[in-house]
Amino acid sequence: MRFVDLLKTTVMLSAGAATMLAIVTVIGATSDHDDTLVLIGTGWWVAASLIGVLFGRRPQVTAPIGRLLADAKMATMLPEHRPAAVVLNRLWPLLVSTVAAGAVGFVFPQVPAVACGFAIIWSLAWRRQDSAVLAVEERDGVTFYVERTSPVRPMQLVRTPGLRREVPTLTSVNGTR
Repeated sequence: MRFVDLLKTTVMLSAGAATMLAIVTVIGATSDHDDTLVLIGTGWWVAASLIGVLFGRRPQVTAPIGRLLADAKMATMLPEHRPAAVVLNRLWPLLVSTVAAGAVGFVFPQVPAVACGFAIIWSLAWRRQDSAVLAVEERDGVTFYVERTSPVRPMQLVRTPGLRREVPTLTSVNGTR
């Protein structure tokens, strides 16, 4: 699976998890007739949105992703294409935490309210990373793929030759316009 696609999937699944957790919070709070929880939860979600927008405003890759790209192994063949296995292998903590918070939410609706805020922060903070990695791929003429590893081991990338994009400059070869 391409690393860019995994980043996009992470953002979309985090946003989906936040939506599901918000729904569970509202259902749990309204069944208990707890309007205060819904108001406090909404305030937390707005604050989480601001935090996520603040963290995700940079168009550059983050330092951990930069190290991951720099440490990618060079390969001449495409790795095995199993996107569902890679997504499950890399995003299982999101799945486990969402299901656990959602299950507990019908008894304690505060839990999914808090978890929803963290899912909002995560999705908004990572929203530009795929375009930053794509810019690196286009600049260097490579494509990064996620190598299948153990779910508890750090992620590893494979760098394969891609298509380099030549962008014309404003100055000519001899420095004149």
